[in-house]
Amino acid sequence: VLGGTQSLHTNGMDEALALPTEKAVEIALRTQQIIANESGVADTVDPLGGSYYIEALTDTIEAQAADYIAKIDKLGGALRAVEEGFIQREIQDAAYKTQRAIERNEQIVVGVNQYQTDETIKPELLRVDEQVRIDQMAALQKLRSERDNDAVQNVLSRIEQAARTPNAPLMPLFVEAVEAYATLGEICDTLRGVFGEYVPESWV
Repeated sequence: VLGGTQSLHTNGMDEALALPTEKAVEIALRTQQIIANESGVADTVDPLGGSYYIEALTDTIEAQAADYIAKIDKLGGALRAVEEGFIQREIQDAAYKTQRAIERNEQIVVGVNQYQTDETIKPELLRVDEQVRIDQMAALQKLRSERDNDAVQNVLSRIEQAARTPNAPLMPLFVEAVEAYATLGEICDTLRGVFGEYVPESWV
């Protein structure tokens, strides 16, 4: 908000464990409403505009981002960087450094390495009724029985041909497939048959 964000999302407190409960969603919503209506921070477009410190931080981030992009370009681009494991190693290194900083109390995480309590709270998690899955499967079967399956197979076949053709446009075919009521799974299975699945290597 202080940085002039265009949108702000607050996760439910239980989203790391399951789909959020109605209570968790309400708390997340009320958090945003407090910021918007009680803090006064939304009364101006850029609350920190003109701050030397913030401008200096912004310049630093911009310079570091440009250097990082240049490093990836030097490797041959993002795709080559992924293929050579650069991106994976960077993510792993960052995760390791963050964890070490937390363990050494160099980075404070409230409730984890500082200000802990002995109280253990077990949140009530959202349990999705099995009937939801049953109803969805029935709806899918109904769709497949009522749609024009010849048209679906035709467009899926053309998607496969286009996927095997370098630089062939795929998006118009995706739109056509959706309009024919092909499912996301069927479209992805078609692409998977051409490209296979990407399985990242483990980098240590």
